[in-house]
Amino acid sequence: MTHKTNRRTFLQKVGVTAGAVATAGCLSGGDRSPRTIGMQGTDFSPATVTITTGASLRWKNTSDIEHTVTAYEEKIPDDAAYFASGGFDSERAARNNVTGGLIAPGETYEHTFEVTGRYKCFCIPHESSGMVGTVKVE
Repeated sequence: MTHKTNRRTFLQKVGVTAGAVATAGCLSGGDRSPRTIGMQGTDFSPATVTITTGASLRWKNTSDIEHTVTAYEEKIPDDAAYFASGGFDSERAARNNVTGGLIAPGETYEHTFEVTGRYKCFCIPHESSGMVGTVKVE
């Protein structure tokens, strides 16, 4: 009987340890699903967000008008990849083809940030209305 009790205790401990190891990534913030920024009226919501290196942001157009997500080329880290809805490789290209970067109501745009630093972005059609945002990557 002692042998069975010891074996049962051992198996219970192994099961608890295995369960703890299996869930450790979930409990330690290992979730890498994109954080969502809303695009409402003429605002990014939130306007400023802080994320970790390698994390993704998803901008979702939650309004009834079209928007863009366009990085200010001179306001992103030197080593960072340029980003803009429509897949443009420069701010000038994005500004020259606004319709190619428009995000329709209900649609999304996603970007992964691989370089630490501060990124400034804007919506081309609503830039003059103050639709600008900041992404801080730590």
